[in-house]
Amino acid sequence: METESVKSENSSKSRRSRSHRDRNNYRHHSHRSTRSSKSRKNEDMAPFQTSVTLTPDNRDGQEVIEVQILPQDDNWGENTTAITGNTSEQSESTEDVSNWPGEPDTGIGFMCQRYMGTTFMYILSFIAFLSPVAMVVLPKLGFFPALSSRLGLADTTKLLACGAECKGQLVSLAFKMAILAIGAWAVFLRKPHATLPRFFLFRAGVLALVMVCSFAYWLFYIVQVTETARAAITPEETVDYKALVVYASSLTDTLLFVHYLAVVLVEIRHLQPMYYIKVVRSPDGASSAYGIGQLSIQRAAVWVLEKYYTEFPIYNPYLERIPVSKSRKTSSSFKFYEVDGMNNSQIQQSQSRAMLAAHARRRDSSHNERFYEEHEYERRVKKRRARLITAAEEAFTHIKRLHNDQISSIPMDPHEAAQAIFPSMARALQKYLRVTRQQPRHSVESILRHLASCLSNDLTPKAFLEPYLVCEPVLQNEKEHKDVQTWALICEELLTRPIGDGVTFQLRQNDVSLLCIIKKLPHFNVTEEVVDPKSNKFVLRLNSETSV
Repeated sequence: METESVKSENSSKSRRSRSHRDRNNYRHHSHRSTRSSKSRKNEDMAPFQTSVTLTPDNRDGQEVIEVQILPQDDNWGENTTAITGNTSEQSESTEDVSNWPGEPDTGIGFMCQRYMGTTFMYILSFIAFLSPVAMVVLPKLGFFPALSSRLGLADTTKLLACGAECKGQLVSLAFKMAILAIGAWAVFLRKPHATLPRFFLFRAGVLALVMVCSFAYWLFYIVQVTETARAAITPEETVDYKALVVYASSLTDTLLFVHYLAVVLVEIRHLQPMYYIKVVRSPDGASSAYGIGQLSIQRAAVWVLEKYYTEFPIYNPYLERIPVSKSRKTSSSFKFYEVDGMNNSQIQQSQSRAMLAAHARRRDSSHNERFYEEHEYERRVKKRRARLITAAEEAFTHIKRLHNDQISSIPMDPHEAAQAIFPSMARALQKYLRVTRQQPRHSVESILRHLASCLSNDLTPKAFLEPYLVCEPVLQNEKEHKDVQTWALICEELLTRPIGDGVTFQLRQNDVSLLCIIKKLPHFNVTEEVVDPKSNKFVLRLNSETSV
């Protein structure tokens, strides 16, 4: 028994000595890194920041070491928070690439899906637009030989003559064509900003109507001109040129009405709000609600993404765990000593009871710890924010715009001026970006470009700090500036169906998901209530306690 106790004591001493050496090595390494970072240039930041937390684990009383590493290079841009999983059962290997999200499809299939529908729409619209012009020009160019062979050259020339009434019809046709061209260019001839998984039913219906109208008019035109010319005996029995102009003008009128119908169905119908949609982002829980009109589910998803990228705050995955200062990170561990007269079963029972009691106390006080951690974090952010604003205002006082009559010092361009005043605020800006976990989004080069732009446009210090103090919208994040943003739409209903009360769909992209819940707006019954003007009079009531 004594031998076992001596061995356990020696082993505990050896473990304590090893942990003590590890802490000394860590402190020495941190001290060296701090001294080396101070000797760098002003625009260089600390290479990394580490924090060690020793937490008790219920597996054989071992200690779990969590290390948070925030690498900092010259670009401020490749910063991540890594938790070592060598002693944790919940860790996942980063070499398992099957769990990684795939890159957005930018191959031939995606390009065909993106541009094929638009190209077909442009071709069909172009053919329908040129059809009235062709109907008027083709007889003049002699594209109907049956008409010339049946009648003489003189009769054909007389038949194709255009009088004053016919010329008036041509002028009317020209103006109608101009109005149709401007309307089609303003509404439909624009680059599509979304690729939908299903057909857009209203647009497909309008295109089908245009195709049917064009085919029917051309069929009647060809049959009427050729068959009438073949059956005609005298020039009076054939179709004259004025009738052809009127026929082309009627086709233009039909196309104008189709264009009006397309504007109503595609552009105006959904403007009246009929539902409200609640959008909740996971995992941070940011939410917002909007009024929305009558749209299909897939078009509502595109509408939600437009609102998301322009109104939602930036999602910061590094703030999922509240950053805690080193002073609040306390290392705790349980040490058990063997006492004579107790067997192994009693020792294990006492250890288990102690561990359960410790976990129970920690669970009961977890909400208090979270409250104080959030309060402390908010205090630190406000403190860093105040220091940053003060440093920026002091730095901007050292720069003055040079006018033509002032040549007392060496002039500098905006980029040189930004490089001159940036070191005085670099430390405060670095600390603020570090405490708010924004350093992966901002590099030194981007900050200098933004500072040079602010100086060239005579902006104030708060205007310069706006991208760092205000974390919205999502498109303010440079990493979101991509040509194609791929999202997966998940819904139990058919995507071409219109939205309705209780419809729910989800949009996913990597770790971010948007849950959209749709509810119908109520019917508002507004009644009129007349107030009697005589009741709008008052009397002053005085008593002994009135201060008047």
